[in-house]
Amino acid sequence: MTNARIEAIVGEKLKNLRLEYNITQNELAKKTGLSRVSISKIERGMGVNLSSLIEIMRGLRVLENIEHLIPEQEVSPIEVIRLKNRTKKKRASTKK
Repeated sequence: MTNARIEAIVGEKLKNLRLEYNITQNELAKKTGLSRVSISKIERGMGVNLSSLIEIMRGLRVLENIEHLIPEQEVSPIEVIRLKNRTKKKRASTKK
């Protein structure tokens, strides 16, 4: 997954949380000290720095749930096959 895709997913999740709490971008901007334009860009996946992300999550009171924002990595079908076909390494025996 690319960085841009992760930023888009995180931005979408932040927007959904903001809307769920019925908070406008302007209200969130006042709570966080960020500009409304910055919040809009973050929600559209157009770049986010860690400090801004923390401020937004603090403003939405979801900072303790940061792990829910990070998308899970999907395992490719090729990787699944490779893992299934991996044989367990055999160790040399000390018995003679």
